[in-house]
Amino acid sequence: MEELAATVGAQGESSGGGAGGGGGGDGKYVRYTAEQVEALERVYAECPKPSSTRRQQLIRECPILSNIESKQIKVWFQNRRCREKQKKEAVQLQSVNKKLNSMNKLLMEENERLQKQVSQLVYENGYMKQQLQNVTATTTDTRCDSLVATPQHSSRTGNNPIGLLSIAEEAMGEFLSKAKGTAVDWVQIPGMKPGPDSVGTVAISHSCNGVAARACSLVSLEPTEIMEILKDRQSWFRDCRKLEVFAKFPAGNGGILELIYMQVYAPTTLAPARDFWTLRYTSSLEDGSLVVCERSMSGSGAGPNPSTASQFVRAKMLPSGYLIRPCEGGGSIIHIVDHLDLEAWSVPEVLQPLYKSSKLVAQKMTVAALHHIRQIAQETSGDVTHTLGKQPAVLRAFRQKLSRGFNDAINGFNDDGWSLMQIDGAEDLIISVNSAKNLSTISNSTAALSLPGGILCVKAAMLLQNVSPSLMVRFLREHRSEWADFSVDAYAAASLRGDSFALPGLSPSQFSGNQTTMSLGITAENEILEIIQLEGHALSQEEASVMWRNIHLLQICNGVDDNAGEACSELVFSPIDEMFPDDAPILSSGFRILELDAKTCDRQDMLAAKRMMNLASNLEVRSSDATGCTASSSDSRSVLIIAFQFLFESHLQGNVVTMARQYARNVISSVQRVAMAITPSGLHGRPKSTSGSPEALTLARWICQSYSFHLGDQLLKSNYHGGDSVLKQLWHHQDAILCCSLKLHPVFIFANQAGLDMLETTLVALQDVSLDKIFDEAGRKALCNVVPQVMQQGFALVPAGIGMSTMGRHVSFEQAIAWKVLTEENTVHCLAFAFINWSFV
Repeated sequence: MEELAATVGAQGESSGGGAGGGGGGDGKYVRYTAEQVEALERVYAECPKPSSTRRQQLIRECPILSNIESKQIKVWFQNRRCREKQKKEAVQLQSVNKKLNSMNKLLMEENERLQKQVSQLVYENGYMKQQLQNVTATTTDTRCDSLVATPQHSSRTGNNPIGLLSIAEEAMGEFLSKAKGTAVDWVQIPGMKPGPDSVGTVAISHSCNGVAARACSLVSLEPTEIMEILKDRQSWFRDCRKLEVFAKFPAGNGGILELIYMQVYAPTTLAPARDFWTLRYTSSLEDGSLVVCERSMSGSGAGPNPSTASQFVRAKMLPSGYLIRPCEGGGSIIHIVDHLDLEAWSVPEVLQPLYKSSKLVAQKMTVAALHHIRQIAQETSGDVTHTLGKQPAVLRAFRQKLSRGFNDAINGFNDDGWSLMQIDGAEDLIISVNSAKNLSTISNSTAALSLPGGILCVKAAMLLQNVSPSLMVRFLREHRSEWADFSVDAYAAASLRGDSFALPGLSPSQFSGNQTTMSLGITAENEILEIIQLEGHALSQEEASVMWRNIHLLQICNGVDDNAGEACSELVFSPIDEMFPDDAPILSSGFRILELDAKTCDRQDMLAAKRMMNLASNLEVRSSDATGCTASSSDSRSVLIIAFQFLFESHLQGNVVTMARQYARNVISSVQRVAMAITPSGLHGRPKSTSGSPEALTLARWICQSYSFHLGDQLLKSNYHGGDSVLKQLWHHQDAILCCSLKLHPVFIFANQAGLDMLETTLVALQDVSLDKIFDEAGRKALCNVVPQVMQQGFALVPAGIGMSTMGRHVSFEQAIAWKVLTEENTVHCLAFAFINWSFV
């Protein structure tokens, strides 16, 4: 209706009323004067859709509009809104059309490349068939070897500056053939589809020397701006530790030659980091495109020899780079190629898939570059909203600091001041100390504190089998209370604030269970940045006012999308001041899970895995689970890296070491239980049955049959006919039923829903709870008589008493019954308890 009125009004405006006339009853509207239009425009800027009252007020307050009727002014505003809407739609359509045209051009080029590749493969296939038909088998082998032999490069090296330009031009030719041609057999990376709203087209190498990835995309930035961003690799490649230009000089054709030394973090604690000695060539093509290509210089001993040489392996960069082509009407099309040889032979065989994965290179390097450029483009255009008053660049800097701090903790480079502690040979954790760093060196703030002491880092690696990295990280993020210790978090937060260093155990506190999450945004690569607030309460008034206040954590999480096919998932966090200043110090801790290719384990694999999982024996995990390998295993595997950092004062170093070691062991134990619970078998409640670990249904049947055998009564009052009904009835039984192991220090291995409610815990965390912890002093004394009686006669009655939940709440029960749970072979499997009429005090 409004558009129709606007059209009629537009016709009326163009018709000829008298100049300044009132346009009375003749049905024709006035032709507005410039002064009248200016007055109406001022009102429109404040209120595009004025009410009838506002229009009447306008006529009264503005004399030059006194001869205009309210109905005519209403039509003018309708026309004005319609024109503005049409203008916005036209601009949007032009933008979408330009984007679609550029993307269409990009896809047409990709189609042309694929057609050339098909033609080449058809030709090669025909040629090979002809050779096989015309020669003997011996001759065929010889010719095939000659066909696939790699051409040898000349002996030119970077030691001869005269030959650098020739090397650079040759590298540029090879790079362009990879970026636009068929030099590498590219296949589309799973989950990445081209389209106007996607990051672009991404491909990985199918079969070539080393690992390679290629991407192309449309970006609304100028070529020179994109070139400078991409060359500053440290700003977007989070695994880049150092990039130093050793020499820079102009080339004869107006280009620039640079000798580059780059260090790249190792993703795990189990292998040395990589460094590169490369030649980078920046030039332009005749069509106005910019080219930045790079390749390693020949000679294993070439380039600088850092003081930490033993912590690096010299890797190779095959011709790689960026082709940036300007688009008509603005923007650019980028072609990126990353082609590396990461010297996989230098790492344990179980880790070699990480160094042979083109998918990992594509995600962490190639696509990361595209995401960064697109983020800069959005910030430049003003499409990114500010959060908590923070500029997008500030939040991006925090993400960078969190990731870099975590990489520093994992690698522990000597030139940063890290040194390994002399520990027992049987130790399964890596503990390193950095006395050169303190609070003032990890913050850019001029007001930062400088405390005597340093930083302690405890880290470990473990191998997981049949565990989804994304599912594991989601669990760790959403169920922090299942693995974290609030008192340790409080200590880390207090030390970073500069408060008194009160070690856990000396000042007890408890987590109230209240956790608040404030999202700071999700990046284009689905990385979550958020602030976590943990609310705690102290056991004394002094602690509440000084030490144990709420804890704030700055946290990033990525790789949690199952459908994205991410090869790396991370959860990294750091205590942060509640004021969240721009220069807040960051002390990163967290988890990284890297997916390994599925393969059958051989003896060497099992030995390498055993090296990573020495800690499994301490956690009473079966060897087949600990190594992640079985005799005929071809299941998926991944490696989990944990690292936790703590500030300490010099005189408390020993105490902090003890605390950190125990905390890491507790976290590893929790992660192990989570891993076993979220495996495909664990998720369906049907783990493989062994004599030591029966299925839940079998255990439920044993519990009921043993109760009937020892007490002569039925635990489940209603009749059941086998199947899952036994487990369901036991699970929903009104009494709290718990089972504990027959160890020196019994821990719980099963509980029904009422039992979990009484203990205020979950099935995953249940194995952390020991039998003696749920009773008070009188109850523990009674247990000394009850347990022998149960083992002797099969059951015993526990008098009414007071217990304790895991959250510290008192639980009263009217009576408890304890009995032996027998297996089919009449052997004792565990002890069962039924707490009758329990309630919180």
